Amino acid sequence: QVQLVESGGGLVQAGGSLRLSCAASGSISSIDAMRWYRQAPGKQRELVAGIISRGSTAYADSVKGRFTISRDNAKNTVYLQMNMLKPEDTAVYYCNADFAVYGQRWGQGTQVTVSS
Repeated sequence: QVQLVESGGGLVQAGGSLRLSCAASGSISSIDAMRWYRQAPGKQRELVAGIISRGSTAYADSVKGRFTISRDNAKNTVYLQMNMLKPEDTAVYYCNADFAVYGQRWGQGTQVTVSS
């Protein structure tokens, strides 16, 4: 089995920064795409950013220029550097990954709260 564990969430003032991490563990053969989603209260879960094993990235329009996704394949870890945070970025952030053997898995989520 495999699992994803997020860390790095917290409370920050508007304009501040946070760095989220998501580490995969277990019987990992390979991981293709890794993604960050978020879900604000009363809203649907939305894709924030994604990165494939070769490093190509994609972002939601709402975070372009402020968030950066990266990954360390040796550590099976994906990161989300979030700068210039806004109150509307407040949400639970979830890590998601496509494992070669086990298929798609989700982390448990980490809360990000941005105060105005």
